[in-house]
Amino acid sequence: MSALFTRNRLIGLAIAALIAVVDQAVKMYVIGPLALRQIGKIDLLPFFDLTYTENKGVSLGMFQATDMETRWLLVALTGAIALVVLVWMMREKKLGEIAGLALILGGALGNIRDRFELGYVIDYADFHIGDFRPFLIFNIADAAITIGVVIILARSLLVRDKGETETGDTPRGEPDNA
Repeated sequence: MSALFTRNRLIGLAIAALIAVVDQAVKMYVIGPLALRQIGKIDLLPFFDLTYTENKGVSLGMFQATDMETRWLLVALTGAIALVVLVWMMREKKLGEIAGLALILGGALGNIRDRFELGYVIDYADFHIGDFRPFLIFNIADAAITIGVVIILARSLLVRDKGETETGDTPRGEPDNA
C-alpha cells in the first residue's frame, strides 16, 4: 500500500474526528454557557438565529423516535450507516472522495452520540430569510453531512479519472485489469 494512500486515509480519519469533536463542543457550549435550552432562541443576525430544538427523527425529521425501541433502532441504523461510510472511506484512495466521506462520517458520529446519550439530536442553527426558512434547524454535524454528500455527488458527476476515455474503455496500450 502506498504511503500516499495511507496518508490520505489518516487525513480522512482526522477530519472525521475533528468534525465529531467540534460538533459536540459547540452543542455543549450551546446548552451550557449559552443556556439555549432554557432561553429557546437567541437572535444573532437578520438571517441567522440560534434556536434550540430536540430532533428525535433523522434526515429532515423523518422517522421520529417516539419510544425507546425506535430510539435504539435509529442508533443501530445510523451506526450501521456510519460503519458502511467508514469502510467505503478506507477503500478510497483519492483525498477528494476521502474528505467527502470523512465529513459524512464525522457528522454521523456527532449525531449518533447525541441520540445515544440523549435520545435526540440537538439542533440550533436557524438560517432564514425573513419568515422563510429554506432549511430546517440544523447543527454542525448536519452541515458536514450535507457538504460531504455534495462533494461525493459533485466528484462522481464532474471528475473523471485520468486515462479514462469517453466510452469508459482503457486507453490504448494499457491492459484491462477488470
